Amino acid sequence: MAYTRIHAIKSTVTKAVAYICNPDKTEQQLLVDSFGCSPETAKHDFDYALSRTKQSDKNQAYHLIQSFAKGEVSHEEAHRIGIELADKLLGGKYSYVVATHTDKGHPHNHIIFCAADNIDHKKYNACKKIYYHIRQLSDELCKEHNLSVIIPNSRKGKKYVEWKAEQENLSWKKRLREDIDECIKIAKSYEDFLRLIKEKGYTVTGEKIGDPHSKYIKFTAPGQERPVRGSFRNFGAGYTKEEIKDRIENPEKWQNKEETVQEPNTTEAPKQKSRIKIPKKDIVTKTSASRTLIDTSGDKFKNSPGLQHWASVKNLKTAAASYAAADNLSELQKQIDIKTSEAKSARTELVELEHQMKKVSELLLYAEQYRDNKTFQEKYKKSKDPDRYLRMHETQLILYDGAERMLRKMGLDPKSVDTAEIRADFEAMQKQKTALENKFKNSEKEAKSLQQKLSNVDQYVEYGHSRDNTPISKVSNEQKNDRKPNR
Repeated sequence: MAYTRIHAIKSTVTKAVAYICNPDKTEQQLLVDSFGCSPETAKHDFDYALSRTKQSDKNQAYHLIQSFAKGEVSHEEAHRIGIELADKLLGGKYSYVVATHTDKGHPHNHIIFCAADNIDHKKYNACKKIYYHIRQLSDELCKEHNLSVIIPNSRKGKKYVEWKAEQENLSWKKRLREDIDECIKIAKSYEDFLRLIKEKGYTVTGEKIGDPHSKYIKFTAPGQERPVRGSFRNFGAGYTKEEIKDRIENPEKWQNKEETVQEPNTTEAPKQKSRIKIPKKDIVTKTSASRTLIDTSGDKFKNSPGLQHWASVKNLKTAAASYAAADNLSELQKQIDIKTSEAKSARTELVELEHQMKKVSELLLYAEQYRDNKTFQEKYKKSKDPDRYLRMHETQLILYDGAERMLRKMGLDPKSVDTAEIRADFEAMQKQKTALENKFKNSEKEAKSLQQKLSNVDQYVEYGHSRDNTPISKVSNEQKNDRKPNR
């Protein structure tokens, strides 16, 4: 399980990199890695990339923090996950430094990456959509490494400390919500509710309805420093002072908030409107055979014959459509195996291609740095006052030396490197990556759709229901393969 957050760096790249690479926090920098730069020269590398973009916002870099639960992962594994997250998120285009800190009770990664990419020379777009993408990538990596994942509720995600406290049954928000609900159930009036909640030890402020100076009622638990507002943001609907009063005076209004739909009429008699309350989670909006069967085991279905009949008809149609998708169930299973294999193969090729692209991207970066700063090195050698020239063009000379050293480390002669050819190779890889991504997504989607159809048939045949919602007998595998639904 990992909690992520990100913020922009506008002017302190050197200090930020020095902070995350602190030897006392990173086991003497054993848990520090970089791409497209070195921790010592990151500011110069970032400035070089920023100088090549036409976008003028002030962001120089971004600082991404990935925190893990205490005792769930080793520092070494956390560091590997941090590198994988940086590679997946940045796609080999942005220079970055990754450092894993060991000074806290839980491992956490610091990733600082340049705000401008080295390939297309565009600035990183840190919008809300990107933040959710970061969280999704982090969760996927946690699953791959068999770590737990924070599951957001229907309104918003939880902060890590809040989620952890709730797992240990210590969430003060959860306790407060439960105490409010309990007091509302037994209170005879709003004033009675205030008395009951105060008897539980809470300090209540802003409780007067209509008070222009206090919009929200606030609760402070014993030992808690800051009060908690009774608001939709904290608890959902029903916890403002006006809503609490309304819940006490009109309990039936708040008891059930299900979506109402018309019951389907299956006879040829004149259609009459009949309203049946159906929970939102049970409403099926899909029309294809890939939709899931409606679970009729809940009390709402048991206590409503009309609702049972509606769900049974829907399930029968879904199962029939699923069964009609293939000549027989054996053929359907073969199609699932084929699509699953295609998705797995595309995924393997995609991972290998991403590793190659990372190497080519780094090669392109150093080749262009060498080319663009070579003239500064030549003038430095010819300068009559080399110390003065060094002070004036220190960044360019550092970049040149670093690029030449890295190219030779890769086994290449810097003078013979063709940047145009390298860029062409990278662009070809980008097109190949897009094709593999589409192939993987489509194959995975088709496999899931086919698997849902097979699951629908198995579920309905084995544990299905007749039109009056009574269980039907099981059918042998031979019958399932040979029979087709009557249409």
